[in-house]
Amino acid sequence: MMDNQKPLALVTGAARGIGQAIAARLGADGFEVIVLDRDGADAAAAAISGARGASVDLTNAKAVEALIAAERPLAALVNNAGIFDERAFFDLSLEDFRRMYEINLVALFALSQAAARRMEAGAKIVNIASRAFLGARNHAHYVASKAAVVGLTRAMAMELAPRGILVNAVAPGLVDTPLLQALTPERMAAQLALQPTGKAGRPEDIANAVAFLAAPRMDFITGQVLLVDGGKTLGGGLGL
Repeated sequence: MMDNQKPLALVTGAARGIGQAIAARLGADGFEVIVLDRDGADAAAAAISGARGASVDLTNAKAVEALIAAERPLAALVNNAGIFDERAFFDLSLEDFRRMYEINLVALFALSQAAARRMEAGAKIVNIASRAFLGARNHAHYVASKAAVVGLTRAMAMELAPRGILVNAVAPGLVDTPLLQALTPERMAAQLALQPTGKAGRPEDIANAVAFLAAPRMDFITGQVLLVDGGKTLGGGLGL
């Protein structure tokens, strides 16, 4: 099958971690995948059959519009790119807050709007939120940005449904990424103690959820937030 006969998917922040796992899963599911990241995109794409890399600063609206205009309409857009850091409420500056929103929300909106203008009926948009949208200590700016992603997902779902475009979000909990691996053993143990499953998720667990929501045959779910958190939302304290 020629790549231009495959449905086209674009995954942001896809050079490593969860984004890379999502891109690999969509490639295995028969999508042609654009692996988008600020750096490392070509190397990550080389490991996925039929994938290609793209290096774009998502905060550059003109570059984003040019990227979308140069491609055929997307069948799936996965907004995974984002930033995270840990700071106490009183240590946050306005610049910290604005930067988190600019990347985690505004850039997501701009890319989604540009892509949706050209999408055809049956296309899917999947936004990567976070279980943190429910609240967490020492992450007020991150929590607020991911709560806004959830709200935007629901608003987009309502407005794009008449076009036949479905919009959902996946909210990961504790996932085994470099961020988690950087925790001290004591803090890691404390986090795992709050997991009903007793373990952290894998990037592939998030990729499986995204693949379900992005599948061409999925045509009756929109505006939903799928929590992939090992059951942590069932109870316990709030951590990362």
